[in-house]
Amino acid sequence: MNKAFVREPEPDGRAYCPRCGTLGTPVNAGPLNTHIQVESRARMHEAAWYCGFARCEVAYFNLFESVVLVEELKTPIYPYDLAAPMCACFGLCYDDVEADVHDSSPTRIRGLLAKSQSAEASCQRLAVDGQCCMTEVQKLYMKLRTEASAE
Repeated sequence: MNKAFVREPEPDGRAYCPRCGTLGTPVNAGPLNTHIQVESRARMHEAAWYCGFARCEVAYFNLFESVVLVEELKTPIYPYDLAAPMCACFGLCYDDVEADVHDSSPTRIRGLLAKSQSAEASCQRLAVDGQCCMTEVQKLYMKLRTEASAE
């Protein structure tokens, strides 16, 4: 069939990483300005998508298939680097979540939850994906807890 008669899909606001195919998280200028090195920043304009797949080399991408690689970021970020903070606002990291699992009490995570709901939280600007980290922190806690109980 001639492609001239094939209807293109309507854009629905979703975008997929051009390298790994992961559904991207839309981000605005806040995280882009915070995390991308100055010499690479112009490629993303005012909005882009974040690729959160830890084994992908792409951190941000846009609809024109321009990318900013993880190595072009100012600092290491989670999940690409497990030593980097999961929470950009308050510094909670993988080791803190792991410690909560071993202590059998999520005291650090509960403290983070209280802080994340305060005026001090700046997730839209500081977080690599512009989102609050609590969902990812809770997922990691449950995953590590399940793994610990299986041992």
